[in-house]
Formats: sequence, C-alpha cells, structure tokens
Amino acid sequence: MKQLILDLAWDPLPPFAGFLPGDNAAVVAQLREQQWPGAPIYLWGPAGSGKTQLLHELQARAVEDGLVAQWFDAGSDTPWELADDAALVLLDDVDQWSAGQQHAAFTLFVEAASRVGGVLHALADGAMALSEAAPAGARLGVQFASAGRLPPVDLHVREDLRTRLGWGPVHAVQPLAETDTRDALHQEARRRGLVLGDDVLDYVLVRFARDLKSLMHLLHRLDGFALAEKRAVTVPLLKRMLDEESSKKPTIE
Repeated sequence: MKQLILDLAWDPLPPFAGFLPGDNAAVVAQLREQQWPGAPIYLWGPAGSGKTQLLHELQARAVEDGLVAQWFDAGSDTPWELADDAALVLLDDVDQWSAGQQHAAFTLFVEAASRVGGVLHALADGAMALSEAAPAGARLGVQFASAGRLPPVDLHVREDLRTRLGWGPVHAVQPLAETDTRDALHQEARRRGLVLGDDVLDYVLVRFARDLKSLMHLLHRLDGFALAEKRAVTVPLLKRMLDEESSKKPTIE
C-alpha cells in the first residue's frame, strides 16, 4: 500500500540563492543590486533559459523588502490594474501577448508614469516641500521587469509598448550548459534530501528537453512518488512513475 503524501511546501530560499547563474552571473549581479525604482528591465532568451525564474527571484526580493509585487503574463485575463501600493510589476511571456494584453501592459506603464508625474507636479507647484513626506497613497515610482523569447526590437507588439519595454537595461539570458543543469538538479535534490545518481540524470537529460523549469517540476513529482513508494530514486522507479502518469492521461477519441 502506498503512503499518502501531503504536498509540503519547502522553506523558501533567499532571493537568487536558488538560481544557478551559469553564464548569467553578470545579469544576476545587476538584478540583485539594482536600485528601485529605476528604468524598466527586460530579459530575453530561449525557452528554458531561466527568464521566468529570474522574474520570480525579483519578486522574492520585493517580498523580502516588504514591497508589493504584481505579476502578469500571457495567461492573465485583462484588464490589468495597477495596485495603489505596487512597487514592482513583473511582465512575462511578452512575445505571446494578445492585442488586449498589449494594451493592458501599456496602460500599466502610463498609470505608473502618471503617478510620478502627479507627485512631481505637486512639488513644482510648491504644494509639498522636498523635505516633506509624500502624502498617503502617492507613489514616487514603480519598477517594471519584463521577459520574452525575443529582444524588444524583434517583438511583434505595438510600437509604444516596445519603446517602454526596451527603454532600460536589456539582458540576454543564456541557457545552462549540461554541467550546470546537472549541478542545478543535484542542488535541488540535496535540498529535498534526495540522492540523485548519475544514471538517473543521464536518463533524464537524454529523454527530456533541457528546460530547467520542466526538469525541476519532474524532480518534484519524482520526489513525491519515491516518498509514497518508500523507495530510493532509481531509473526503474522513474520509468514506473512515468508509466503511471501516462496511463492516467485521458485518451482523445
């Protein structure tokens, strides 16, 4: 009889601590140290290169600092509304946005700029001194960070949105090499208390796309399956898990 396993949440790591940079060390260093609010950040690279994970790390950095972060991507329904206390807006899957989502993203940029403009206008009119605290609800700026598979110049989006996405630093994110991918999987396995043999890694890397996000999800499922079976992680166990998952998928007639 299988043991029933709860889907336990692991303690979150500090921002960027769980991201293996590989050839992206300079990008990670800039994202870690950049002062907010600043110019919009744009990350681009192929699927599985780690763009979305870097956005999540920025989100974790905001949460750690007690700031409000909002997330919008190709799966987010419109309209998109900027929260009154938003300090960070994360925009993912830029290259997959519909016309409605492009309009929603442009509106976020305009709303953030209008808040800054309103405060600066009040200062210029002498309504508040530079030494005074901003009135409740006033925002002195919102940080934007976006990601897509293409650089801004190649995006098929409306021009006014393209200029805003590419206004600030644009970083190309490089996929991990195989050795780095192995290191990342070993690191996550150790965090979970798993022993991941080279034979298991060889099997995974030969038969699955080297998309780190998908591989981490596979490792998560394998962890739960091994715990339920009370077995060590082996290639036969992995094959059995995949067979059981395949048998549970609905057939299309």
